[in-house]
Amino acid sequence: MAAAMGATIVLSATACGLPQLLARGEQPAGVARQEATQTPAASSTAAAAPAATLLVAPPPPAAPAGPERREAVQSVAASPSGQLTVVQVVAKVRPAVAQILVKGTAPSFFEPVPTSGVGSGAVFDRRGYIITNNHVVEGADEMVVTLPDRDKSYNARLVGRDPSTDLAVVQIDPDNLPVVSFGDSDSLQIGESVVAIGNALGLEGGPTVTAGVVSALNRSIDEPNGATLHQLIQTDAAINPGNSGGPLVNMLGQVVGVNTAVATGSASVPAQGIGFAISINSAKPIVEDLLAYGKVRRPYLGVELVTVTPALARQYRLPVDRGVYIARTVRGGPAARAGMQAGDIIVKIDADEIRSDRDLRSSLAKLKIGQTVRIEAYRGSTRRTFDVTLGESPSP
Repeated sequence: MAAAMGATIVLSATACGLPQLLARGEQPAGVARQEATQTPAASSTAAAAPAATLLVAPPPPAAPAGPERREAVQSVAASPSGQLTVVQVVAKVRPAVAQILVKGTAPSFFEPVPTSGVGSGAVFDRRGYIITNNHVVEGADEMVVTLPDRDKSYNARLVGRDPSTDLAVVQIDPDNLPVVSFGDSDSLQIGESVVAIGNALGLEGGPTVTAGVVSALNRSIDEPNGATLHQLIQTDAAINPGNSGGPLVNMLGQVVGVNTAVATGSASVPAQGIGFAISINSAKPIVEDLLAYGKVRRPYLGVELVTVTPALARQYRLPVDRGVYIARTVRGGPAARAGMQAGDIIVKIDADEIRSDRDLRSSLAKLKIGQTVRIEAYRGSTRRTFDVTLGESPSP
């Protein structure tokens, strides 16, 4: 778990998608009110959270602005820098912000229990493709999408989802749909103004709009499913249950993030204005794979890893105090075929120095399936080189 200011941060998926968590007794501080947006919680996967608790958020509907109002707003001249006002940003993006109503079943001791939840998304393609969070649609048997300025609803189908990055794509029928445009999240600066739009608390009347700034960049947090999300945008724009999957937008009216989680705190250690969004640049290749294959195809080494720290190195008398220790190789996997074995410590992949499992994941993310890479690793006190041809990671 990532630590923040001395408090343990725990990620809870209760606030988004299917309301299946925190169904039993002990609820972490700051969670109970968010639960009110979801109908019967059904799973027992939630754990009582120490100190601070990260909530993955769901959403509400939106107060339609009439077309005349929108046209008038959009006709207002932007600032010399090309930036829009918050009103103009909302007029541009809000029509394409989807409310996703999810119905499913969750296991219980006696029989499956019906569940429902609400989340957000953004239509990014006129063929009806909507980007959202995996935790919004995970386990869904039925998904119904509504848009702010449409009186009709749409049945949605799952195109693909990726638990490792908490992203998913669903599709509705093409219907002359409004769409958002993706911006460049790499160009964001700390302190830059942003707007979050989503169906907070599932409130009737359309999406909720909140404004804030980019508080930090390149944050990482751990999710309840064991996945670690990287390259996150931290913002103080209010994000609530129901916002999950909705867009974080820059002042050009471009989507720069997918709102995913919010930190709350205990009674003694409150947290305010700490929300997280998946950066759109890290989301783009995931979306491309989901559209092409229905899943994300990742390079694969076929190893189980442990990050080497100076403390571990002293305790086990390892030859280096930084690197990635191979706890196990998968039989017949790429690393095993290249001659690597349990106990080897990876310190370099091609030109990339590897000091942690995060470095290794970042390095692999730049590579392609079928590509041969040169891996340097210690076996005992001897530094060796292995040529490993990367395979394709099996589906989760």
